Amino acid sequence: MTAEQILKDNEERMKKSVELLRHEFSTLRTGKASPALLDTIHVEMYGTNMQLKALANVTTPDSRTLVITPFDKSALPKIEKAILKSDLGITPNNDGQVIRLIIPMMTEERRKDLVKLAKKMAEESKIAIRNIRRDGNDQIKKLEKAHEIREDEAVRFQEKLQKLTDQYIKNVEDILQHKEKEILEV
Repeated sequence: MTAEQILKDNEERMKKSVELLRHEFSTLRTGKASPALLDTIHVEMYGTNMQLKALANVTTPDSRTLVITPFDKSALPKIEKAILKSDLGITPNNDGQVIRLIIPMMTEERRKDLVKLAKKMAEESKIAIRNIRRDGNDQIKKLEKAHEIREDEAVRFQEKLQKLTDQYIKNVEDILQHKEKEILEV
């Protein structure tokens, strides 16, 4: 593997780490209705475990309501049961046609707990990015020891890797700042 390939591979891994953080943040309940809240819900249907979004259309008519419209009306009771069994802590309202979920207002204490959780997730993402940098630096040092690249080239590639690391850690901090603002807004 060349030094350029190492840089490219490490950048891809850093990008995936940031995308994973974005996905984890999308599942945090912020007091606003978001279809992503239901991403983790699976429903026992047709003899298999299926994701809710494969069985129904989820819309947000306002900032505190989710409306679940199943493609097959016979799935309504099973979807309702799956929501009740989930860790969402929201009671579904089934009117025979759709299921409505009213997202309750969050307390100030719950908001602070969510901010702490978001900071922890962001820190884990930063650690993952730094570990990727460390692995990349080790690979570059191996190339240098094997005399595949010169010492000055190794230093240059390590500097590029550090710039990538700084860029992706800045991305994580920006995403965290945006999520904190979203959580703390009333």
